[in-house]
Amino acid sequence: MAQFYIDPSASNFQAFKDLPRDEPIHMLNLLQYRELAEYPEGHEHHGNGWSGRRAYEEYGKTSGPIFSRVGGEIVWRGAFQTMVTGPDGKDWHDGFVAQYPNSGAFFAMIKDPDYQLAVVNRTAALLDSRLMRFSPGESGGGFG
Repeated sequence: MAQFYIDPSASNFQAFKDLPRDEPIHMLNLLQYRELAEYPEGHEHHGNGWSGRRAYEEYGKTSGPIFSRVGGEIVWRGAFQTMVTGPDGKDWHDGFVAQYPNSGAFFAMIKDPDYQLAVVNRTAALLDSRLMRFSPGESGGGFG
């Protein structure tokens, strides 16, 4: 049976918190949207018929100012085309790399009360996702 991921496990989030907090980070995001967004009952967007992609756009609109305020920026974005190496049947809709000045900026974003309201849109939007932290390296040149 397929396993889906929307939020980090406690152990994965602890591993993230245990890494250095004073250096720039890149966060690779892979997104698979729900056909129809699933908002909790009573939420202002519940039952509005939005697609998962539309709900994620709302997440971007509502979380974007907080992301910018903490110094975040998108350094790469792409639309999925096909899996070359990886499991069959695992199609991502979109991917992007978010850069933060340090992990403290990421923590400041997710603790912000306005972000906590905005993230409901992300949860409603996604069927599956991956979020991976990388230390930025040099770009350009070859593989080595």
